[in-house]
Amino acid sequence: MTIPSEVDVVVASTPAATDNSSYVDWPAIIAGIVIASAISLVLLGFGSAIGLSFVNFHAGPDVPVIWIAIAAGIWLLWVEVSSFMAGAYVTGRLRRRHHDATEDEADVRDGAHGLLVWGGALVIGGLIAVGGISAAANAVGAAASTLTNAAATVADDAGSAIDPNVYFVDQLFRPSPTATTASAADTTAVRAETGRILAEGALGDGISDPDKAYLAQVVATNTGLSADEANARVTEVLAAVDKAKADAAAAAETARKTAVVAAFLTAASLLVSAAGAYWAAQMGGNHRDNATVFRTVFRRAR
Repeated sequence: MTIPSEVDVVVASTPAATDNSSYVDWPAIIAGIVIASAISLVLLGFGSAIGLSFVNFHAGPDVPVIWIAIAAGIWLLWVEVSSFMAGAYVTGRLRRRHHDATEDEADVRDGAHGLLVWGGALVIGGLIAVGGISAAANAVGAAASTLTNAAATVADDAGSAIDPNVYFVDQLFRPSPTATTASAADTTAVRAETGRILAEGALGDGISDPDKAYLAQVVATNTGLSADEANARVTEVLAAVDKAKADAAAAAETARKTAVVAAFLTAASLLVSAAGAYWAAQMGGNHRDNATVFRTVFRRAR
């Protein structure tokens, strides 16, 4: 019996399976978007309940606008950063890692998934907001149509009550309490002319001296006041008109400043939340790779 001196052993090598799947893990991204949106809605609901909202902030009349904006901005920053970081962390933790990259590259891919959660949640939130605005506009249009039809049955002079100058015109033509006789003349045309004078003065640089003299004459003729009393009443009413104009301008300026501050704080908080989402997704990926378990928080039921 002959024993061979050498034995040839042939080992067939099996090629490693190539992972051709996309580096973008959409199921993990969608899960992060859902979680971020849910947390944001819950926190915004709590904030609206206690008045922390740019739309309707409950504060005292003496509180400066800047402090109102700072308080609402801090709350908005907390809501956006916390919700986006939570969603991005879950995405980073759930993302399936491809082992064809270095640790640094894996961190970049995890962070990119966090940015996709941030961007996706913003797009969905914008679409929801646009849909809500469109629905509100349709509802307002329907309500306006109903009110228009109902207003057709109101008297012709009801529209004059909307004119802001009507109250001041009424002040000018109130009868004198000491007048012995009341004028029975129709003052409709005079009132309309007075309203036009007041409107022109409000839109321009004020009422001219000839118009003031004319108003005093008309008021004296139709109210039973003396010339001096009519001049005093015209001066008093015109001062009230100027004050109302100044108050309206101040309110408009306050609204403009509030809108600017709200837009700036919203944009700034969104940028901060983007950075937070990137970092949180990287942390989630690191915890995934290291199999980190939060035993002090989540304990297995025995």
